[in-house]
Amino acid sequence: MTFTPDPAEGQRVYDLDRAHVFHSWSAQAALTPMLIAGGEGSYVWDYEGTRYLDFSSQLVNTNIGHQHPKVVAAIQAQAAKLATVAPQHANAARGDAAQRITELAPEGMNKVFFTNGGADAIENAVRMARLHTGKRKVLSFYRSYHGNTGASIAATGDPRRWPNEYAEGHVHCFGPYLYRSAFWATTEAEETGRALQHLEQIIIFEGAPTIAAILMESVVGTAGVLVPPPGYLPGVRALCDKYGILLILDEVMAGFGRCGTWFAFDNFDVTPDLVTFAKGSNSGYVPVGGVIISDEIAATFDTRVFPGGLTYSGHPIACASIVGSIDAFKEEGIIENAKRIGEDILGPGLRELAERHPVIGEVRGLGVFWALDLVTDRATREPLAPYGGTSPAMGELVAESKKRGLLPFTNFNRLHVVPPCNVSDGEAKDGLAILDEVFTVIDKHYTAS
Repeated sequence: MTFTPDPAEGQRVYDLDRAHVFHSWSAQAALTPMLIAGGEGSYVWDYEGTRYLDFSSQLVNTNIGHQHPKVVAAIQAQAAKLATVAPQHANAARGDAAQRITELAPEGMNKVFFTNGGADAIENAVRMARLHTGKRKVLSFYRSYHGNTGASIAATGDPRRWPNEYAEGHVHCFGPYLYRSAFWATTEAEETGRALQHLEQIIIFEGAPTIAAILMESVVGTAGVLVPPPGYLPGVRALCDKYGILLILDEVMAGFGRCGTWFAFDNFDVTPDLVTFAKGSNSGYVPVGGVIISDEIAATFDTRVFPGGLTYSGHPIACASIVGSIDAFKEEGIIENAKRIGEDILGPGLRELAERHPVIGEVRGLGVFWALDLVTDRATREPLAPYGGTSPAMGELVAESKKRGLLPFTNFNRLHVVPPCNVSDGEAKDGLAILDEVFTVIDKHYTAS
């Protein structure tokens, strides 16, 4: 795709934005938003004509890249056929999307409730769990992000929860994170055992008869790309079974190829009771999300009204985009590509960067889902930015990346390396080369002697 630079149009877009658009998670006055004119594959570009290799996948959602022709064509065809329909009516796009999703899900999960995005997927999964069990409490991690609606933000662990705690019945605990262990663990086995012991103590002291569900990201995303150590997820499943608690796995960010498998939990030999999904299922081309429901929970509502609904639930254009995306994933081997890129290029390449740049404290990830834990001192593991904040060093990292044509994803003291699942070998290597240059500049912020 070619693009003719148009700075005048860029200025018009910027002026309109600053005059009329209210941005999320921001103090409005200081904003200078980046202008995106278009994109294709693993790249976006601005109105000056500068191209950026998108190692953020926007909000870790363009799993199939920008403007994938098969998904665009699916949207166009559905818009020409049936642009919208009320959710009480059956339509082919919704049925086809639900069938494709349940075919990927574990056995015994044959129903999908569609939502507008990930937050309301969490909202409805929590609702289902509470109604099915007759219990109220939901346990989730401090290091987590589940969305910004009532229950989903209350379940979230990060600081965005603090000004938004209006929902009740949410309890937080520590999940496994060996690099910054809350359990004084020194090995993965210790971290798994102690994290599970901690979780069981929370269950006992909160009262298992009061707990409807444990909600967790299969691989924690925004809070650090925290891959659970061996045995942890099966251990959580066992605790849920022991105490009569449902397991909700949040696959909004980690699913649909991001971890080199259809669902991130496919890597860990575990079956949840409810699965939430959203942006990865169609790369966010149209707002969509949903809950994959176990047959047992779905049967609860065979003769009992489910008290939830959305005007755009199963929106035909959104569902058509899911169908187009899943079909393209299968036809083009995109899941396999994500797994291979992680094993052969990103994982080894990022570990090599850590050998050369002391500011990189830890490398962790799967598929095309990686994070670098950045520090000022490897011995003390002092983070390069404080919890809940940023720092001049992290600001410089972003600026140096953009200067070199790389669009990064950062959060607190971490750089997340999250290109599209269909990123090419050459693009992945180009991104690593740029990061090598960036860290050569950033290493000056490493203060340990």
